[in-house]
Amino acid sequence: MANKALSKAKDTKNDEFYTIYADIEKEMNAYLEYDEDVFRNKTILLPCDDPEWSNFTRYFAQNFEKLGLKKLISTSYAIESKKYKVKDWQPTLFEQQAPWFDVDKSKIKGKIFTLDHDTNRNGRIDIEDLEWKYLEGDGDFCSDEIKRLRDEADYIITNPPFSLFRDFMAWIMESKKKFAVIGNMNAITYKEVFPLLMANKVWMGATGFMSDMVFAVPKGAVVAAKDREKAAKLGYVGDYTRLGNSCWFTNIEHGRRHQPLSLMTEADNIKFSKHKDVKGVGYKKYDNYNAIHIPWVDSIPCDFNGVMGVPISFMGKYCPEQFEILGATQRGCHDAVPDTKKYDDYWEMKPNGKPTGSSGGKTNENANLVQNDGKKNYFVNKNGRIIQSAYQRIFVKFKK
Repeated sequence: MANKALSKAKDTKNDEFYTIYADIEKEMNAYLEYDEDVFRNKTILLPCDDPEWSNFTRYFAQNFEKLGLKKLISTSYAIESKKYKVKDWQPTLFEQQAPWFDVDKSKIKGKIFTLDHDTNRNGRIDIEDLEWKYLEGDGDFCSDEIKRLRDEADYIITNPPFSLFRDFMAWIMESKKKFAVIGNMNAITYKEVFPLLMANKVWMGATGFMSDMVFAVPKGAVVAAKDREKAAKLGYVGDYTRLGNSCWFTNIEHGRRHQPLSLMTEADNIKFSKHKDVKGVGYKKYDNYNAIHIPWVDSIPCDFNGVMGVPISFMGKYCPEQFEILGATQRGCHDAVPDTKKYDDYWEMKPNGKPTGSSGGKTNENANLVQNDGKKNYFVNKNGRIIQSAYQRIFVKFKK
């Protein structure tokens, strides 16, 4: 369901998912556990935000002194510029109380909130000291106005629209700043993201990976009944949804990514694994790569010295001191793990045995297994030889 929700969001641009406070706090705490001064004397930019009520703004403003921040900057995107229009939009009371408030301006101009001193002179700097004004433009992160704020900041932390994740990551990497952003787990495989993970320039955050994250959504947004019910069970009733396929991407250090996986030997996996496609079966070799197929992260054999094709969920457990990433299918791996076979003379079949009309060339560079599990499409040649594509794999091996 989560994959479908994210795909639909991307297609319709209905991708405004507002992060709950607890998830922000958990992730930031992981960075603070590793280095309690990680944010001290730093300027933090929160773009792609709605500062009037954003939990990102609330978290950093409430903890301004505790974190030792130098400055907090939060920007919003103008209502009329958003792809997804909020029905019956009304400005907040907070906004209306400002002498410079202009309802027409609020529709077309972004806003900037800043926090860096005790404006109300009560002896502390917190959320009550936020100051705001209109931006010159609509708040688009690609604008020169927001780029200048980016270049001023030390950290960029936000939940960007999922449909713009590729562009947003490129925007961040151009700045060479520290960051923590939320995205779809499938972004691991994006051509703009995977090389960064492989080069250890970006890694997964400490929390939220392969678990349900709850998000608030604009009033009137379409939410699947099952996702709304799951959010309610987690304590969030109303305009909320749950996404099981979202996670943090970051280049801020946290100790959890340096914890090596505890794994069984190949023999013990075959004997004791809880997975029926490993227990008593062993490991299959790919038809077109010199590597073994690892169906589950916890079934990686600790005594195998060759190349292994692991699922993308591996990245949530990846310890750079334990493993070396060699590449990924469809994302460039041929120097370290060359493909040994092409399938141009095969054709694709549906699970019911009917041809799709596509040639086998579409599965070149996928990791293919000699099998037909009866659940997915498969490929066959004139001699009746059948292969099936595994889901996208990351090729890894143990470091010596």
